[in-house]
Amino acid sequence: MSVIAPSVLTARTSVAWVFALNGLAVASWFARVPAARDLLGLTSAQLGLLLLALSAGAVVSMPLAGTVVRLVGPGRSVTGSTVVLALGLGLVGAATALGWGVVAVGAGLFAVGFGSGLCDVAMNVEAANVERRLGRTIMARFHAAWSVGTVAGAALGAAAARAGLPVVAHLGFVAVVVGAGTAAAARTFLPTAAEDQPHEPAFGTLRAWREPRTILIGLFVLIMAFTEGTANDWLAVATIDGYATSAATGAVAFGVFVTAMTIGRLFGTTALDRWGRVPVLLVSTLLAATGAALAVLGGRLWLALVGVLLWGLGVALGFPTGMSAAADDEAQAPARVSVVAVIGYAAFLAGPPLIGLLGERVGTLRALLVVPVILLPAFALAPVLRRPAPPA
Repeated sequence: MSVIAPSVLTARTSVAWVFALNGLAVASWFARVPAARDLLGLTSAQLGLLLLALSAGAVVSMPLAGTVVRLVGPGRSVTGSTVVLALGLGLVGAATALGWGVVAVGAGLFAVGFGSGLCDVAMNVEAANVERRLGRTIMARFHAAWSVGTVAGAALGAAAARAGLPVVAHLGFVAVVVGAGTAAAARTFLPTAAEDQPHEPAFGTLRAWREPRTILIGLFVLIMAFTEGTANDWLAVATIDGYATSAATGAVAFGVFVTAMTIGRLFGTTALDRWGRVPVLLVSTLLAATGAALAVLGGRLWLALVGVLLWGLGVALGFPTGMSAAADDEAQAPARVSVVAVIGYAAFLAGPPLIGLLGERVGTLRALLVVPVILLPAFALAPVLRRPAPPA
């Protein structure tokens, strides 16, 4: 029985905190979007364009993340990127509340997206390092911590809005907590591969873009991110419109999905260790496709909610397991995780407008049928994530 070093256990806790704080930061902004829209006097179309600034920041930073993490390590990358995120969040709050204009708010959102995107790659690389040293699958639990952070951010945002707390005070407070908390947690990250192997030749991001396995893992992650993101963006609206029910019931449907996904991430790691990535992901993909189809075609609300439950459970392990697969080789993990993250996060740019356009033609609920269809190639791609055999 192997002995786990105390530093690994400490790093496991620290990584979980970083994931949770990152989720808290992002959700805190989204919780105050309605207030920001009203303060800035934006139409829905103008708000949509403004929100693209956040995605643009992430898309710009992620291709650079592999090189940054390789050069300075996950700990410093997480700390530096979160400082950028926190400053951006503070700028968003101040510019929104003090009337500095849409350009200033957009600049703050770009900084939030840039910092969050770089942090996302760095914290997943560190999570893979911890997972590797523990000798068991726990990546999904770190992503569950991120989900818990988003729930906390949404709840804090709702409470702040209800209490009439100004946006600048709310987001400023969150920025300080997230910045300080992340910096403290990152101090106990594990030594980097570069420190352990100073003569290891650099593995560049451009080289990772030429690897078939890395690209195929990225495509798998893209599909699972699309499947997850579609539910996050459209499930509540689709339930309300498609089943002629109340806004509260739509919120319940979304809550069922998020809860099921969090439970799947907390307990699915046991299944991954027992049966391996490929069998579990094949079953998960079928479960998500069946659940999404039932949510649309169930005909009755209770059947639709059962479908939402299966959808959440089925999609839970896809994204985190893809990140684990990209980081199988520790020395090459920063570049590969960066590439997979860039491909995967394209789903968050393309997904919402695609479902919106389809929804205008066939209705929002029917538009969700694209989910079980797009999961078919994910089923075919699952074997790519098989853990490589150790060298002889």
